[in-house]
Amino acid sequence: MCKMIYIFMLVTLFFLQSIFGQTGKNNVVTGADRLLSENIDFVEGRKLGIVTNHTAVLSNGTHLIDALFDSEFRIKITALFGPEHGLRGQAQAGENVENLIDEKTRVPIYSLYGKDKKPTKEMLKNVNMLIFDMQDAGARFYTYLSTLYYSLQAAAENNIPILVLDRPNPIGGIYIDGPIRQDSLNSFVGIIPVPIAHGMTFGELANYINDENLLGNNLHAELAVMKMRNWKRNYFFEDLNLQWIKPSPNITNLNTAMLYPGTCLIEGTNISEGRGTDEPFLTIGAPFIKPNQLVKALRKFKFKGLTFAEASFTPKDIPNVSVNPKYEGKLCRGISIKVTDKTKVESVKFGIALISVLHKLYPKEFLFKEKSFDLLSGDSKIRRQLVKNISPDKINKSYLKELTVFKEKRKKYLLY
Repeated sequence: MCKMIYIFMLVTLFFLQSIFGQTGKNNVVTGADRLLSENIDFVEGRKLGIVTNHTAVLSNGTHLIDALFDSEFRIKITALFGPEHGLRGQAQAGENVENLIDEKTRVPIYSLYGKDKKPTKEMLKNVNMLIFDMQDAGARFYTYLSTLYYSLQAAAENNIPILVLDRPNPIGGIYIDGPIRQDSLNSFVGIIPVPIAHGMTFGELANYINDENLLGNNLHAELAVMKMRNWKRNYFFEDLNLQWIKPSPNITNLNTAMLYPGTCLIEGTNISEGRGTDEPFLTIGAPFIKPNQLVKALRKFKFKGLTFAEASFTPKDIPNVSVNPKYEGKLCRGISIKVTDKTKVESVKFGIALISVLHKLYPKEFLFKEKSFDLLSGDSKIRRQLVKNISPDKINKSYLKELTVFKEKRKKYLLY
């Protein structure tokens, strides 16, 4: 009898591992892994330009560039393109990245975060297919989305097919919130009219951009998306068998990514968003804040999935992560935010409420960086309402109609 039970347990364990992988997590296969294992003929014989960064890693730990370069198939890499933070992800936010030569492949690396934001005709002269593969953070103002947009536009302008290798939205595919970016606020941190938290993958966004005619001048790219296998919209990154690689120096973990769509709005103020600390976007403060006062005011909102604690910190210069952070070397006081239930976090609403409270508590000290804040929020009426001390609930309702239209429009572009 014991032997039969033991055999049954082994069979059950094998079955569960076949579904969830060896770690007990959901066994998601990325577009990059599918390309190399199932669809390599799609790129065989091509002269490839690859738009990518350090996050384009296969399940075996090999980078996409290395896997393609070392492949036994007829594949030639002729150009590499890196986004903000560079091909290896070591440049800090906003830092210009220079053009280089890749040590292994000996092909040029063109920066798409410097003088040029888009691959030029000259850069593409030896390319007959573009591949795009990098990990997003799930927020409209995360600049990899702009790099995707300009890659699609360059492909369309130069009649070059483009293949997007899909990866998960790390904060899931369900949460959608925030104002829709207004046309007057088009920028590199708001390249398309979507909400702050769009709840889409890069593959879905590529189709959305292309088929909603957002490329301008009636451009339409010859686009293919290599879908993931087994990804579901309710998955957070920690639910997956995939290795977490910081998509940029200050998105250190999933909790940071969860709060980023809301607390990144702090960048458009004179409050520290926690750059120069171990927990950027989870640590918020300034020299003039009284932590107990701020915590008490925030708890009145009864936000689900989050807890707050009083905090003090001194931002410091961290090479390749945060250079000259706000209030460098000065003692700041504020809050430390912890995520307790990812399924209930509403980061955009939290970010708006946080700024509302700070503006009310410290009307003389608190300042907006008006242009920066408007570009991040995507709609200047958010700031104007905050200045008038309009309640966060009313502010959230002010963009609800446009958000509802977007939710309906995006449905036909969902791949999962």
